[in-house]
Amino acid sequence: MYRDLKNKNALITGAGKEAGIGYAIARKLAACGVNVALADLAEAEDNNPLLTSDRAQLVTLAQNLADTYQVRTLALSLDVTDPTSVQNMGQTLAHEFGNIHILCNNAGTLFGVPNTIHAYEDDAWMKTIDVNLHGVFRVSKAVVPLMMQQGGSIINAASQAAKKPPLFNGAYAAAKAAVVMMTKVMAMELAGDNIRVNAICPGIIMTDFTRWRFDLEAQFLDSTAEERMALKSAEIPLGRFGSADEVANTVAFLASGESSYMTGQALNITGGQTMEL
Repeated sequence: MYRDLKNKNALITGAGKEAGIGYAIARKLAACGVNVALADLAEAEDNNPLLTSDRAQLVTLAQNLADTYQVRTLALSLDVTDPTSVQNMGQTLAHEFGNIHILCNNAGTLFGVPNTIHAYEDDAWMKTIDVNLHGVFRVSKAVVPLMMQQGGSIINAASQAAKKPPLFNGAYAAAKAAVVMMTKVMAMELAGDNIRVNAICPGIIMTDFTRWRFDLEAQFLDSTAEERMALKSAEIPLGRFGSADEVANTVAFLASGESSYMTGQALNITGGQTMEL
């Protein structure tokens, strides 16, 4: 645990699914005594894995953290592609928490996959870029003013796809590569305000969403999900996929004073699958 995090305030986007990375991050921070605001689209449709939550689930997850760790929690409906929704979220944070010490831009999704770039539908490409890249921009713009007075830490969720090109997933890879560069720019711009900005680049992290992706790949490649998972795990030096909790551990480190001399970095969490900087 990081004792210096106790009583700080955090916002985690894309935190509305219990098996997801965002909620694992919220849980880890709450265990460190952080007051956490969980934000997600909260308008999920049945059987649609791209829309990860609903309002009732989001409220329940936030309340569970409050009850378990005795911290303050908020459940915020947020559409990172809607400037008004993002602005309203920022106003709620200012009213309820006053300031924010930790921002984790975790919300992400993909549309139109698997597909080659030359066959990608324009609408699917733009939606993927909007959520994964512009969402980080919009949320950061709304939350950074709440960090200026006391400083803090921003952790942007990129991906190993930002560094290692994946097949048939070009929009997501391009967006995540841009998130890495945005992270570096923000780190330069905000250093004077004692705000550190880093990115995480997870590899294959086993969540419900990851399982859905393997099922989709299997259909596209005339294979099975189990065959795809066995093939991919064999490419990883540690020989296994990562867990959401392992990502959350890295985020907590980056949020804490233990990483006080780190900013502008993009940390790989890939089991050795990606080792490049």
